[in-house]
Amino acid sequence: VDCTHRQQTTGTMTDPSPPTTTAEPSGEPASTTTNNPTTAEEEEDSSLEKLQEEIRKMEEEAALLAHQTDQLTKSSSSGAGASTTSTSTSHTSITTGGGNASSSSGASAPKRDKCSIYVGQVDYSTTPEELLAHFEPCGTVERVTIVCDKITGKPKGYAYLEFQEETSVQNALKLDGSEFKERHLKVVAKRVNEPGMGRGGGRMG
Repeated sequence: VDCTHRQQTTGTMTDPSPPTTTAEPSGEPASTTTNNPTTAEEEEDSSLEKLQEEIRKMEEEAALLAHQTDQLTKSSSSGAGASTTSTSTSHTSITTGGGNASSSSGASAPKRDKCSIYVGQVDYSTTPEELLAHFEPCGTVERVTIVCDKITGKPKGYAYLEFQEETSVQNALKLDGSEFKERHLKVVAKRVNEPGMGRGGGRMG
């Protein structure tokens, strides 16, 4: 009887059944940890695509800006070529209206030319009022014109003065070589453009 009881007790103590539920949950968290690198790679790819898209847009904008600049340069060049025949129309001038203000508009071009002088070596900072003050002792000045570049608007270094009388031109010619703003002016009578006169001389007939 004692042996039987001991066998039963020993069988009870030496027959532990291994747990079946402890090993199953350990596999589930591993699946979540293996998905993290994939998510990070997807986010990195998305950021890279956005960056490439921004770079592509910047390149397109730069190309468009370069095209617009090229068009503007071409238009400026064509404008500069056209301005060579009309540069003298861009100027800074004053009309004094000294006794015969309508003479410049009513008189013929040859008569205005005979009453005008060309002044070279003019300082670039000179104003029409300053030239007027320099030549006013020679006679009544109708108009002072400082010729400027049509594109830049800067003075070109010479001017024209129109007097009311032809005798004033002779007085103004005496100021040739006179000092004005530390420069010696070049004063000559303006060339008279006679109607019908070409490069080959007068018309026959």
